[in-house]
Amino acid sequence: MNKVLEGILYAPTHEWTRIEGDAAVFGITEFAASQLGTIVFVDLPAVGAKLVQGKEFGAVESVKAASDLFAPLSGTVIAVNEDLVGDPEGINKDAFGAWMIRVKLANPAEQKTLLSAAQYRTVSK
Repeated sequence: MNKVLEGILYAPTHEWTRIEGDAAVFGITEFAASQLGTIVFVDLPAVGAKLVQGKEFGAVESVKAASDLFAPLSGTVIAVNEDLVGDPEGINKDAFGAWMIRVKLANPAEQKTLLSAAQYRTVSK
C-alpha cells in the first residue's frame, strides 16, 4: 500500500501539493513513483516560469517509462529542488520529502479543485 499523507492536496494525475501561505510546494506521490520504478531523470522548469493548473510543467523518466508532470495549481516558480536533478532517485526514496518546485500561487481558490488524502486514496489503488 502506498503512503498518502494527510494535510496536503493531490491532483488526479498523481502530483501532490503542500500549501505554505501564498506559495505551494509540488512533488509526485509515492504511488506515481512506485508505478514508474527507478527514476533516472527529472526535467523541472526554471525559476520565473509561469505554470497553469493542469498543464505540463516538467517530466520524470524512469527505467520503465517517461511521464509528464502537471501543475496542481497555477503560479510562478520561485524555487527548484536542484538536488533532484543530481539525484532523481531521491523521489523513489522519499516521494513526499523530495519536493520538486516551490510556486507563488496565482489563484489560491484553485485549491478547491484538488483532492483530499481520502479522495486521493480512491484513485491511487
